[in-house]
Amino acid sequence: MKNKILILIAILALSSCQNKENSKNIVKTVVQDTLSKTLGGTANLSEVTPKEDKATELIRKQLLVVLKSDIPALTKDDRFFYYDAFDLNNDKKNEYLVGFSNSYFCGSGGCLGYILKNDGSVINRFTVTDFPIYVTTSATEKFYDLIFESGGKFHLLKMKGGKYPSNPSVQEVIKGDVPKESTKVLDIQGGKLEKNSF
Repeated sequence: MKNKILILIAILALSSCQNKENSKNIVKTVVQDTLSKTLGGTANLSEVTPKEDKATELIRKQLLVVLKSDIPALTKDDRFFYYDAFDLNNDKKNEYLVGFSNSYFCGSGGCLGYILKNDGSVINRFTVTDFPIYVTTSATEKFYDLIFESGGKFHLLKMKGGKYPSNPSVQEVIKGDVPKESTKVLDIQGGKLEKNSF
């Protein structure tokens, strides 16, 4: 779709240099053709890549391992996750922040979550957290510090010995608001993340 828009813009730019009457007809034809194919479901979407299919598969495989003992107790409705990708240590490879939003993985204190390396291995498992998570501009041990909401308060989590603390609710409480320069990730309630099964 993005490529089609760029092509449409290029045609518009080229056609502005040509005869105005001909350009109106060409642009009108291209726009009508693109819209009719898109609405009719016949547009060529082969160039549109799904959101990191490799990442989804990688996370799915890891969850089947780390949640192996939970799987027999899970219902079909419990077996889904959300994730967001962010390069937490500036190594040009995304880490994956994974969260859940159902009664099995969430309770009155918050929900379960994970941070996975780019290869799928677990950096952290979190408990009692709410989403979204905020990535700050400060870093500890080459990883950005994180802000988690737990119990209605914002807590600062810093990397220590290669891991973030697993229980955000007992970490330092931030006074005031989340810094504006922080990046919001894993915003499950925001409704823009895809729901994935495992």
